[in-house]
Parts: sequence; structure tokens; C-alpha cells
Amino acid sequence: MAKRIQFSRTGGPEVLELVEVSPGDPGPGEVRVKNAAVGLNFIDIYFRTGLYPAPSLPSGLGTEGAGVVDAVGEGVTHLAVGDRVAYAQGPLGAYAELHTLPAGKVVKLPEAIDFETAAGCMLKGLTVQYLMRQTHELKGGETILWHAAAGGVGSIACQWARALGVKLIGTVSSPEKAALAEKNGAWATIDYTKEDVVERVRELTNGAMCDVVYDSVGKDTWETSLDCLKPRSLMVSFGNASGAVEGVNLGILNQKGSLFTTRPSLNGYADTPERLQAMADELFAMLESGKITIDIAQRFPLAEAGKAQEALASRQTTGSTILLP
Repeated sequence: MAKRIQFSRTGGPEVLELVEVSPGDPGPGEVRVKNAAVGLNFIDIYFRTGLYPAPSLPSGLGTEGAGVVDAVGEGVTHLAVGDRVAYAQGPLGAYAELHTLPAGKVVKLPEAIDFETAAGCMLKGLTVQYLMRQTHELKGGETILWHAAAGGVGSIACQWARALGVKLIGTVSSPEKAALAEKNGAWATIDYTKEDVVERVRELTNGAMCDVVYDSVGKDTWETSLDCLKPRSLMVSFGNASGAVEGVNLGILNQKGSLFTTRPSLNGYADTPERLQAMADELFAMLESGKITIDIAQRFPLAEAGKAQEALASRQTTGSTILLP
């Protein structure tokens, strides 16, 4: 038997239950991982609330974790029992002591990277990798706007931008979060609770505005983000923290300067084992070089997953948050 968090109906944190289950053996092409640490992400809240529908109910939750391979299914050749591994995709169910998932979604974890670091950065770090290195390949010298710059993804983005020679302007909600983003490498910060984001971007860039805006907030910041862009530049909407962007008239992209926009996802980029491994290798290299460090700012027992999600949703967290089985 093993403990896991599951939900039988969508709703608030109260729908999450800690239950005991009997995990089956991995099938062909699968592995079972004994989790040492589990990552907490906003997408987990989307599934719990029903914004993103779970395949079936009751459902497990979470897609990110790190630990040791506990069992290997038929046909798996690149992983063996005892291997240190990490993952960020696959079926829901990472909020658990044991999690079974396709072997192609699992990567080997270098000895130099501990389990908590891996669980705190796989989804977030791979997200920054595809956003900065693939959705738009930043090469240095660009000016970008990044919303929620003190959060888990934002903290990694600030460091990666600094390493690339990119000027990252980060939006934050307090002086403390501004200080954190700047410590991590943000070129400048804007406290959106007190400052006009568009006007402040205009001041910081001497009217030139931004080459790319990375927006994980969604509905509340869509128009603001578009207004922070240079003509013919790129709006990257990659999250829905305030709700999904809806009812968009494509003509607005013309009106605001022949803009480009995209709505990418990790699954759209890490769509083969080879691409996933290549992305993970670049992330691990950044970690091992010390150019990126992961701040595990909050740790919760697995049983307190609901409490952890409440803290994340209410913007009480900074850096990364993990659950400990």
C-alpha cells in the first residue's frame, strides 16, 4: 500500500484527500518511481478546480517529482531499478509515495543534483528552457517583460536571463518580491500594485518597449502585456493564474503594432523522449554550473497538499514549493 492525494470532485482545497492505494506493477514501456520529493505547480490547481478537466474521477494530482526507480515494465531499456530520476510530465498522480508513468517521460538525474532541487525545478526549469530557448530563442541584448518574476518559474527565468545577457523586467506585488527578483538577476522590477506597468516599461526602455512579453497570469494582464511590446514583437501567453484569456479579437494584434502571439505548453515542446532529454540536459547543465540555483522556499508534508495550494494561489509563496511524501 502507498499513500496518495486524490480528488473525487472539483472544487477548493477541501476536495483533496489523502488515501491509501495499492499501486499496480508498471506495464510495457512504463516505470514506477518511489518519490523522494514532489513539485507543486499552478497547473495542479487548474486540474483541482476543473479549469483543466482530469481524464476521470477520482483522480490523482501533480505531474512533477524526483526519486528512485522502484520497478520497470517490459521493453524499458534506458532505465533500471535504483536509478535516480526526475520527471515533469505524464499522467496525473505525482502527489504520491509511488507514481507509475511512461518511461519516455522520465530522465536520469545527475548525482550532483539532489531530489528536492529536481522536484522544485523540473517543470519550472523546462518551462523556462522552452520559453527562452525555443519559443523565442533569446541570444542576449533583448529586453523582455516577465510577469510574476518572484514566483517559481519567474525566479528561474530571472537567473537564466542574466546568464544570457537579457534585460528582464519583472512584475511583482511587493517590495520583498522585487528584492528577490532583482537578487535573482532581474534588470528592473515593477510593483503592479502601485505602479502603472505600461508607463513604467516605457520609462525603463526610453520608449522602445519590449521584444517579448512572457505572461503566465492570463486574463487580468492580457491587454497590459500587449501594450508593453514593440511593433512586430512577440506576446507569449503561457498560463492562466487569473483565468483564461477569452474573446480575443485578432485585429487587436494589428492595432497594437502587427504583433505576434503564441500559447505554448511544455507538452508541445518536450513531445519526444529525445527532445525532453535534450531540454533536461540544458537545464541540468545550468544547475551544475551554478548559473541557476533553486530556492526551495516552502516544504509541506504530502498530507498538507491543500494548504500548500492555498499558499500558492494566494501569492504567499516565493521560489519553489515541494511536497514531501
